[in-house]
Amino acid sequence: MSVVSIRKENLREIMSSTETVAVAPVNNTQRAEAVAFAAPLGKRLLESLGASLKWLLPPLLGLALFVGVWALVAQTSPNLPGPLKTWDSAVQLFSDPFYQKGPNDQGIGWNVLSSLKRVGIGFGMAAVVGIPLGFMIGRFRFLNSMLSPIVSLLRPVSPLAWLPIGLLVFKAANPAAIWVIFISSIWPMIINTAVGVSRIPQDYMNVAKVLNLSEWKIFTKILFPAVLPYMMTGVRLSIGVAWLVIVAAEMLTGGVGLGFWVWDEWNNLNVEHIIIAIFVVGIVGLLLEQLLVLLAKRFDYE
Repeated sequence: MSVVSIRKENLREIMSSTETVAVAPVNNTQRAEAVAFAAPLGKRLLESLGASLKWLLPPLLGLALFVGVWALVAQTSPNLPGPLKTWDSAVQLFSDPFYQKGPNDQGIGWNVLSSLKRVGIGFGMAAVVGIPLGFMIGRFRFLNSMLSPIVSLLRPVSPLAWLPIGLLVFKAANPAAIWVIFISSIWPMIINTAVGVSRIPQDYMNVAKVLNLSEWKIFTKILFPAVLPYMMTGVRLSIGVAWLVIVAAEMLTGGVGLGFWVWDEWNNLNVEHIIIAIFVVGIVGLLLEQLLVLLAKRFDYE
């Protein structure tokens, strides 16, 4: 065999191997899986982006409308500071929120903590008294008939109407403010808990009698799980009332707290700080309510 024929044979082998490689079948299964994965992923991303925009757009539009109306009103009323001026004051105010220059000259951080402390004490006392009392009122008909007129009589009373009684009894501003929070926030917990107990189906209580369950077993196995949603609703309403009342109570009692700080800034004609305090009160109240919502969801999950 000549050299030319050998080279032709080698060339044919190379070409045949190349053709074999070129026409090798592509893995269609992998390509189909990649396409099938990429299409839903892109669709999910678009759906997630659309849902986020639907969730964010209305609040942003509402805030923009609020700021726009505020700016327009500020232009027509020279004594009312506008959004930009208030924002500059807020930046300066929160640059050092925990300064102390005396008993009546402290940063806004200390005032918020003082108000939260009073609310925590008064609200905690109301929960300790109001929730068990609500269970007993809903559980025992005689106790319900005895205490319902008292609750109906005292519940509509304005919170600040209780402040002179607190000052008379405790002879100090701080416990008087805590007393106002206590007496104002106790009613939603009593009423909602009692309503929850009264709406338990009578069949459950009949089964408890047949099984001769103790009062503790009835409470832990029947009453508490069924009444928990009503009780948490009362707690949420109570924390809102407590945080609402503390500002007004501190305005009248003085000391350290958001209410006193608002009144002091009014005496100094610092309207920017008053507006900032309004936003702080709203944000803190919203955070407190959301914490209770998370707590309620935790109980529901368990």
